[in-house]
Amino acid sequence: MKVVPDTSVIIDGRITEMIEKGELEDATVIIPEAVVAELENQANQGKETGFNGLTELNKLREMAEEGRIKLEYYGERPSLEDVKLAYSGSIDAMIREVAIKLNATFVTSDVVQAEVARAKGLKVIYLEPEAPIKPKMRLLDFFDERTMSVHLKEGVVPMAKRGSVESMKYEPIGTEKLSGKDLREMAKEIIEVCKKDPDAFIEIDRGGVTVAQWREIRIAIARPPFSDGMEITAVRPLVKVSLDDYKFGEELKRRIVERQRGVLIAGPPGAGKSTFASGVAEFLSKQGFLVKTMESPRDLQVSDEITQYAPLDGNMENTAEILLLVRPDYTIYDEMRRTRDFRIFADMRLAGVGMIGVVHATRAIDALQRLIGRVELGMIPQIVDTVIFIEKGQIKKVYDVNFTVKVPYGMFEADLARPVIEIIDFETGEVEYEIYTYGEQVVVMPVKKETTSGALRIASREVKREIEKYAKRGVEVDVVNPHKAIVYVDERDIPKVLGKGGRTIEKIERALDMSIDVVSRESEVRRREDRAEEVIKPEIEETNKSIVLHLGDLVGETVEVYCGDDYLFTATVGRSGDIKIKKGSAIANIILRMLASGNEITVRRVPE
Repeated sequence: MKVVPDTSVIIDGRITEMIEKGELEDATVIIPEAVVAELENQANQGKETGFNGLTELNKLREMAEEGRIKLEYYGERPSLEDVKLAYSGSIDAMIREVAIKLNATFVTSDVVQAEVARAKGLKVIYLEPEAPIKPKMRLLDFFDERTMSVHLKEGVVPMAKRGSVESMKYEPIGTEKLSGKDLREMAKEIIEVCKKDPDAFIEIDRGGVTVAQWREIRIAIARPPFSDGMEITAVRPLVKVSLDDYKFGEELKRRIVERQRGVLIAGPPGAGKSTFASGVAEFLSKQGFLVKTMESPRDLQVSDEITQYAPLDGNMENTAEILLLVRPDYTIYDEMRRTRDFRIFADMRLAGVGMIGVVHATRAIDALQRLIGRVELGMIPQIVDTVIFIEKGQIKKVYDVNFTVKVPYGMFEADLARPVIEIIDFETGEVEYEIYTYGEQVVVMPVKKETTSGALRIASREVKREIEKYAKRGVEVDVVNPHKAIVYVDERDIPKVLGKGGRTIEKIERALDMSIDVVSRESEVRRREDRAEEVIKPEIEETNKSIVLHLGDLVGETVEVYCGDDYLFTATVGRSGDIKIKKGSAIANIILRMLASGNEITVRRVPE
């Protein structure tokens, strides 16, 4: 019996399985040179499918040496143009031609290939996709119920992030260093399982990197030259939550169902943004809204009623065009990073689709600052009306975004009135920031409300007195507002201040009727020292009309301006590398006064 396998059954290992089961005993297996060329091309691009296929060819050679089959190679090697046009069917046609010339049985697991071959009069063995089997992935052995992510690299002991979202530790989970061979075998297992399991798929397969999604676990496989060594990283969500599990849950529910909105979910990496976004998507779906997602890779954990879309032809703009035809009520746009992501978000929002975007940010206000320069400033409140900041799995801040015309905070002359974007604390209703244009600059100005009653000073004393009952090595208190305080204590005192299961700090919070964050004084000192290292000293010029801060190569960057340790304002550096402040303004007067007193003006970059 003569058989000609196509690329699909070589890659998935089905032809060697048939031989091992005795279904092709003493058969002559003829490999078209077109199959070899296609596998070689895929391997040269760093695709795992190519490496898997070449491994199967070596297995066939070993079986031939053992006398179990006869192995031959036949046909012409395709041209480079044929290989590039493989998707159009030219390689498939060359493979079928070999089977026709040699009057051999054609073996494939590609349903289209099978139908075309039958139409050509070939005898065909079509191997249907196997039923789902229990996955055999050694990668799963590294997970337990407390593991969020596993990090494997050749020459390094296995590492993992374990714990809760609030308290995560990066720690070793083995003693022996992994070899490149171990990781290559694990990578092959992952690819094979993802091809056979209907709840898995290969999201990205490019030169040097493969990204797969197996059920709730996202797996990234990196290899040289993309990385300096073979590496596998697997990440999964630790918990699945609903909006009821969060602060402001009921208020946010009412807010997002009353009308379609533009919402940014912001926070640092690993803070729980995607987990919260999944909870929002599930809530909206249960409320009768049509919900879709835009993701790359697709790893939000949502029910089957919510369709998850990837970039169409590698481009989210194409996906957006399809979604505008589908007309969902809400779309969750996960992991917005680049300028085009924000512009797609804006286009869909202005088209009337409710949009919920997930962005990286170190502060709630930073999420909005990432829109500045990417969309027209006056359009921001129409695109985003709510910002939800997530930290350590909890909602730390919610902002309303409002548009008005007024004299900005710190200015007094009526003729300085202009369009102003107000950033309002959702909990207190107080304006915390104003965003407006001043000359050529976009200014993000913090609004500091003065307290005449001394209530904050009294609150600070009360908090300090209570915390000092448990912290014997000193306490510093920063009262943010009447409802929130941050206390800095010695690292060794933190367990006593928190108490078992957090009972002590909860008791203090109830007694004082305020939220208290406990921070290690040592880590805060290190944070301030690290921040101090990023200080930039601008060249300052005074002209007839302006105070100019020359910042050279910081064009387009968002920076914070300080006098000593005192924050003054936030601005975006103009195309000329300068920040210009008009004389007569409150900011210009402050800068001139500070310079006259011998104080130093410094600038610090705002992280993206």
